[in-house]
Amino acid sequence: MKIRYPNGKKYEPVQEVKHSKKINPSFSNRGKSLEDELNESNEFYLSRSIAVIHKKPVPIQVVNVNYPSRSAAKITEAYFRTPSTTDFNGVWNGKYIDFEAKETKSTTSFPLQNIHAHQVEHMKSVSAQGGIAFLIIKFISLDRYFLSPYDIFKDYWDRMTKGGRKSITLSEFETTSIEIKPGFMPRLDYLKIVSNFYEIADVNNERQE
Repeated sequence: MKIRYPNGKKYEPVQEVKHSKKINPSFSNRGKSLEDELNESNEFYLSRSIAVIHKKPVPIQVVNVNYPSRSAAKITEAYFRTPSTTDFNGVWNGKYIDFEAKETKSTTSFPLQNIHAHQVEHMKSVSAQGGIAFLIIKFISLDRYFLSPYDIFKDYWDRMTKGGRKSITLSEFETTSIEIKPGFMPRLDYLKIVSNFYEIADVNNERQE
């Protein structure tokens, strides 16, 4: 199926990286996309009444449809009706959650070209309204995950827009972001990280006041 952006540019989906199967149960989740892991984690949160967070649907405009049989229809060409914002949103503990999830094959850095300016503007608007905006980055070959709050990520984005480095290094993630250690249930307990980070932030704000 052909899907195009509003400007007519062809959409090229990110290919999921396949990993060889491991006998050790601790490696059973290798090969799953970050989106799959987050969807499973969100289902866990929902089943335990912890949070209601879902993957945002992608708005598309269908252009062409083929009918290989009377009972089946296949979309062969479509366009994104509007630029996408971020991947996930929902409500947790009375707070609005909105975040982007990205993967990188690199073992040393995350290319900022994988993030679009309108997504950064969206996270800025969410943060300005008191919502919680962040990114979750997965280093595929390292099986490492980092949560970068918007207020921290924007410093690297601003650095790039001013002509600086066009990526965030692994060492910078290790220094300024929070690593999510994968587990069993949920696979990625990112809300625990968010809770700890914002509790610390609230304490610091109170001290400043």
